[in-house]
Amino acid sequence: MVSYKELGLVNTREMFKRAVAGGYAIPAFNFNNLEQLQAIIKASSEKKSPVILQVSKGARKYANPTLLRYMAQGAVEYAKELGCAHPEIVLHLDHGDSFELCKDCIDLGFSSVMIDGSALPYEENIALSKKVVDYAHQYDVTVEAELGVLAGVEDEVASEVSHYTKPEEVIDFSKRTGCDSLAISIGTSHGAYKFKPEQCTRDPKTGRLVPPPLAFNVLAEIEKQLPGFPIVLHGSSSVPQEEVDIINRFGGKLPDAVGIPEEQLRQASKSAVCKINIDSDSRLAFTAGVRQTLAEHPDYFDPRQYCGEARKRMEAMYAHKIVDVLGSDGKLAQL
Repeated sequence: MVSYKELGLVNTREMFKRAVAGGYAIPAFNFNNLEQLQAIIKASSEKKSPVILQVSKGARKYANPTLLRYMAQGAVEYAKELGCAHPEIVLHLDHGDSFELCKDCIDLGFSSVMIDGSALPYEENIALSKKVVDYAHQYDVTVEAELGVLAGVEDEVASEVSHYTKPEEVIDFSKRTGCDSLAISIGTSHGAYKFKPEQCTRDPKTGRLVPPPLAFNVLAEIEKQLPGFPIVLHGSSSVPQEEVDIINRFGGKLPDAVGIPEEQLRQASKSAVCKINIDSDSRLAFTAGVRQTLAEHPDYFDPRQYCGEARKRMEAMYAHKIVDVLGSDGKLAQL
């Protein structure tokens, strides 16, 4: 058993409490490799923001669970080297699909886990989520559960259609599971293709797709039912068109990729939504940097050359999200 506290990590409880009260959201950035981790820590440390390092089941397998533990510990020390004396870094399992997976992550030093039973019947979702909560809380690990289903594809998570969270269920679900935060469905979606063209309109000037608005009425009703309870939005990448354009210009093929407009995420972050998950935007920034660098420098063969450029793009993107979208800059408990 490895305690996350020995690694210098924190859980989400206090940072969520401050975020709900302060009207901002904590960035939850998925990472799969060293460059992403470096960029996340550099941006969050320089902007003095709490940050959640998210690892999916697939990313955990890709990186190796033991290496991940030491990477998280190294991230804390790196933040201190960058001048962040008291970093608030969470290592979080994203979309855990079984009790066994969540338990294994807790035992290996994760400070937060998500159990995603949203595709199960309601009572089964409650039973599974409660089982994870009961185990996690023994070790002061926080638990995120999910009610409602997001459409889209990302790693092992896939659904053809979304089902909005039912506000009338949230009180019963949160009380019976004891979860610390609740992921809801109000129209966000996983992946870089969050909406089909027929769900969108097209801007007559640019020809780009304009996605439908999020269901803020559902969010408002959930807030009414659970005042002050930490709410999470998954699938909240904005799919920056400049990154998509670069990818397509240098040999990629991402037609009609579209995400969640940032102004809607700004609106959400001022509510009880205190954690916003961003994954695809990082992948797009990384891929754009690699494609452009290799196209402009066909003589490059050192990964540090093209991955270094990709890292710069991701760092700029993370800093932008922290300051201009989520408002979490300068929100560390101890600056």
